Amino acid sequence: MIEKTKGIVLHQVKYTDSGIVVWLYTRNFGRQSVLIKGLRKKKTGKHSVFFQPLFILDLVMYNKESRSMQTLKEFSVSYAPVDIHANVRKSCIAIFLGEVLASVLREESANEALFDYIEDSVIYLDTRKTGFVNFHIAFLAGLASFLGFEPGLKTNPLNNWFDMMEGKFVPVPPVHGNYAGTEISDILADFFNTSFDSAKNIPLTGSQRNEVLETIMKYYSLHLPGLKKIKSLEVLKEIFR
Repeated sequence: MIEKTKGIVLHQVKYTDSGIVVWLYTRNFGRQSVLIKGLRKKKTGKHSVFFQPLFILDLVMYNKESRSMQTLKEFSVSYAPVDIHANVRKSCIAIFLGEVLASVLREESANEALFDYIEDSVIYLDTRKTGFVNFHIAFLAGLASFLGFEPGLKTNPLNNWFDMMEGKFVPVPPVHGNYAGTEISDILADFFNTSFDSAKNIPLTGSQRNEVLETIMKYYSLHLPGLKKIKSLEVLKEIFR
C-alpha cells in the first residue's frame, strides 16, 4: 500500500554498492527502516544530503506491515536544517541525537506528540544562533517523559540526590549506588524543570556539562537495557568540553 507521511531522518547505513538504509521516525507509523536504492550513484548522489540526521521529509512509501524494511517511492524536503549542518557544534549534536533516537525509538506505531516534540526541537536548534550549548541535555531530559521514565521534579530542598533507578530526588543516597552526587543532582533538577530557552541560562563548565550528559545517558541505560553504545558521545563531549 502506498502511504504518505512526514519523517525525521535519524541515521543511515550503506546497503550494497549504491543503496542506503535510512532509519526514520515518521508521524503516522513510528520508527521505520527504508531502503533507498541507487542513492549513492553519481547521478543521484546529490540527493544523499537530504538523508543526513534531523532532515525532515515528506515521504511517499510502499508500506507493508509484514516487512521489516519499507521502500521509498518519492520524497520532498519539508524542513532542511541548513544551519545545523553548516555549524560544527550543531552538526555534532544532530549526529548524537539521531544516534540516540535510532536506538531508543522502537515502536512501529504512531505517536504524534513525540513526533511533534522532535520536529519542534529540530527547528528550534536550527534557528538558534547562540545559546544552544545545553540543548542536547535539555532535549534528553524532555524526551524521557515520552519514553515512559519521566524524572520527577525536585520539590523538597532536602532531597539532594537524584535516584536514577526510581527517577526521583531523595534525601539520602540510595543503597543501590545508581544516583547522582549533590552537585550534579542540583543541575539535573534545573534541567528537569526548564524549557529550551531557559536551559541556555544554566551555567555550566565544560566538565560539568559532560558529567551531566554522562549521568543522563546512564539514566537512559538503566531504564532502556537494550540501549546501544552511542558512538558519537565521546565526540560530542570533546566538542563541548
